[in-house]
Amino acid sequence: MSASSHGHTPAAWASVIIAFVGFCVAGAFMVMANTTGFWVGMAILGISPVVGGAMSMAGMGQKRPRDLLNPES
Repeated sequence: MSASSHGHTPAAWASVIIAFVGFCVAGAFMVMANTTGFWVGMAILGISPVVGGAMSMAGMGQKRPRDLLNPES
């Protein structure tokens, strides 16, 4: 799996770390029976793919083969 470089990019790491933090926040507030804190954690969790996608589009994600992006060339 390490040969494919799957997930070894700043975009992937940032997305996973943000998702982990959101999951921990939501879980902690769920145990404390705090609805507002739970939804804040879920919002953090929802931001994760947005940040990962934006970083990937900015060039910090995995490079894709040229033929997948432009099959005519």
